[in-house]
Amino acid sequence: QVQLVESGGGLVQAGGSLRLSCAASARTFNTYAMGWFRQTPGKEREFVGAVSWNGGDTYYADSVKGRFTISRGNVKNTAYLQMNSLKPEDTAVYYCAAKLSFKIHSRPSEYDYWGQGTQVTVSS
Repeated sequence: QVQLVESGGGLVQAGGSLRLSCAASARTFNTYAMGWFRQTPGKEREFVGAVSWNGGDTYYADSVKGRFTISRGNVKNTAYLQMNSLKPEDTAVYYCAAKLSFKIHSRPSEYDYWGQGTQVTVSS
């Protein structure tokens, strides 16, 4: 069982930045691919980006490409989502997810463990 805890959400003005963190309890964190998703009321969970087990590969949704950066620190068992140039349409609850895999995954159904989510609100 892996527990994931997100932090770093909050209220920010359009054009601002936030960094989300996802702390994992897994002792073998470096065998898990990590993903970030977001969800707004009434909509399905949306893929934001993902990072491979060693941080060597990343993949982003077109809507965030060039603005968001995913990284991970395997010593600290933490994944990060750096969000720059935020827009009001980025407002959502953001979730991190983990999958025991050496590949990158973009579908929510592929992930085994989820955090509780953290709210990001971007004001115009």
